[in-house]
Amino acid sequence: MPPLIFRKGLDLKHEVAGTLRASYHSDLIETVKRADFQYSSGRLTIHLAREFGFCYGVDRAVDYAYQARRRFPDRTVYLTGEIIHNPHVNAELRAQGIHFLTDPGESLDALTPDQVVILPAFGVTVELLANLEQRGCTLVDTTCGSVLNVWKNVRRYAEDGFTSIIHGKYWHEETRATASQALHADGGRYLVVLDQQEAAVVCRYIRGSGNRDGFLAQFAPAMSPGFDPDRDLLRIGCANQTTMLSSESLDVGEMFRAAMRERYGERELPTRFRAFDTICSATQDRQDAVRELLASQPLDLMVVIGGLNSSNTCNLARICAQQVASYHIADPGGLVSATDIRHKSAGSVDEVTTSGWLPRGRVRIGLTSGASTPDNLMGAAIQRLDELVNS
Repeated sequence: MPPLIFRKGLDLKHEVAGTLRASYHSDLIETVKRADFQYSSGRLTIHLAREFGFCYGVDRAVDYAYQARRRFPDRTVYLTGEIIHNPHVNAELRAQGIHFLTDPGESLDALTPDQVVILPAFGVTVELLANLEQRGCTLVDTTCGSVLNVWKNVRRYAEDGFTSIIHGKYWHEETRATASQALHADGGRYLVVLDQQEAAVVCRYIRGSGNRDGFLAQFAPAMSPGFDPDRDLLRIGCANQTTMLSSESLDVGEMFRAAMRERYGERELPTRFRAFDTICSATQDRQDAVRELLASQPLDLMVVIGGLNSSNTCNLARICAQQVASYHIADPGGLVSATDIRHKSAGSVDEVTTSGWLPRGRVRIGLTSGASTPDNLMGAAIQRLDELVNS
């Protein structure tokens, strides 16, 4: 008998609404929105970006997880890993009694048909889904619709004989899941490029000036098994991890279009190259809102809140850092004092503590958050900033 799979909720939305509100809502944020996204107190003025925080896909995933816990009170409920890249949200889910298969002591091999497994918003690989289905676990699939759209495109590429070039992080859960969709279609191949620099290496090879051994060594962890650049770069289709910097994904696509046109000519381009815009609308909206805020308000600094391993949050921080002093903090706890802030710099890996971050006198701060950051953390950050500036 095939496993039971819930893909449209578990009919308990109203039953969990109060718990979700208590865990993630902020009355202060609602007040600030009504005040034209501005908060003023003493020496402090905070301008909120007009799009921030939980997107539809994240809100839906968290909602389904709470519904699953309520629907199956006497069964062990697991997540395959982090449901989203936000430590606060994942801690709240653990507090609800949801286990994480990635935690020490947990094992995929120990799963039985009596257990419930939640698939995260990023999706899971074809292999993992097949494993879970074989074990007969009840599945709650929260995979975001934007991710499913990418999967549809890469499967179509494979079916038509195109290699999927994925702009993303090859180690990221979403990109691994997308790559598996390409690979498991008939004859599918994939190659993951992190940025424009890596894309340039591939484009040089397409034009005929690359080094085969160097290419294979550089992209070894980021390509399908048995990848042959002389065979698999003849016809390519571009896709992307949905949370990447949208402008960069578009630029990467144009780089590949130009390389294929230069190598094969305009006439052959339709049979050699394909591209679809697969950046999710929420990611685009949040990036656009930050750019609008930076262009419309004179700011002393930007604070970006979200998981330090959250791709969409890191890209918001990258945008901000190009124009103003910017600090990506995991949560309001990063606002250590009026002199010290614990944050991650744009483009870096490690968290650091910076002194002298808060200007004297009147302070104008821009504030935004990634798509996996709940409003209650934004509200707490505003309260903490008020305390630091006005105390």
